Amino acid sequence: MSQASEFHTLSDPSDGLLRELAPGLTTRIFAGEHAMLSVVTLAANSEGVMHHHPEEQWGVLLEGSAIRFQGGEEIAVKKGDFWRTPGNVPHTMRAGPQGARVLDIFSPPRPEYKKQGSGFGAA
Repeated sequence: MSQASEFHTLSDPSDGLLRELAPGLTTRIFAGEHAMLSVVTLAANSEGVMHHHPEEQWGVLLEGSAIRFQGGEEIAVKKGDFWRTPGNVPHTMRAGPQGARVLDIFSPPRPEYKKQGSGFGAA
């Protein structure tokens, strides 16, 4: 593996493994051995489906605004806010009127996100 394949940029929409999560939600995935990054783009007012997975997840809102649904709570988030989602806690997100972009970090990497596909891949 070349060293260049270890460097990426958020501004290149062709970089990473593209996955459509739901209508208006796409992600670009970057998998390592022990962690995985997912750069999620949410169209204005779009919403994911409630789901859970065994992997721990951290997220940071890079752009826009959103509502984070997690563990029975609804929390408004703005650019720069970040959160932790323990494994198996139900969660999703709804973008605000300008849309949103989120950086999710998973540990360990999610196996279903290491290959092409669509959907959240978990219950």
